Amino acid sequence: MAQSRRDHLIETALELFDGAGYHATGIDRILAEAGVAKMTLYKHFKSKNELILEALTRQDERWLAWFREAVERHARNDADADADPRARLRAVFHALDDWLQTPGFNGCLFCKAASEFPDRTDPIHAAAARHHRSILAFLKDLARDAGARRPARLARELLLLMEGAISVTQVNGQVGATRAAARAAEILIEEALRPEG
Repeated sequence: MAQSRRDHLIETALELFDGAGYHATGIDRILAEAGVAKMTLYKHFKSKNELILEALTRQDERWLAWFREAVERHARNDADADADPRARLRAVFHALDDWLQTPGFNGCLFCKAASEFPDRTDPIHAAAARHHRSILAFLKDLARDAGARRPARLARELLLLMEGAISVTQVNGQVGATRAAARAAEILIEEALRPEG
């Protein structure tokens, strides 16, 4: 029972942070939405910041698992067979588009966290940075498996395009941002996979 209340608090907080941000979401609102007493909150979390960190940890695990699966699924569909490494690399932007077109998309919780907690030594900012490093590592693995000459460089370039698409969609609600990013990514991918010489 205690674990389920803890989970319920985390899920409620995630939903509220997604909609209103971290600083604008007060403890009282989280408690009211979750339907729990303040004592219950402080039984599980020492502070609001600790709740934010737990929420970000959960979102990190959930989102990365979803993203990997979505890339694999799109790669299989695009290749019309078992996903090959190049198809996986190209599927990144199809998966991203799925996420950006989710009803109620409010932007990236990790970008919001880094923005609202700008001190890089803050544990919340550090959690956001870890999330981005995890995505970068995944992209680097995809690039290496596809045969990119400089996988780390390609991964950084693709992450930059992903972040641009996320930002444009969040700010403007622009539906075609990932398609534009995917076209730019295709040029980078082709160049990175072209044999030297």
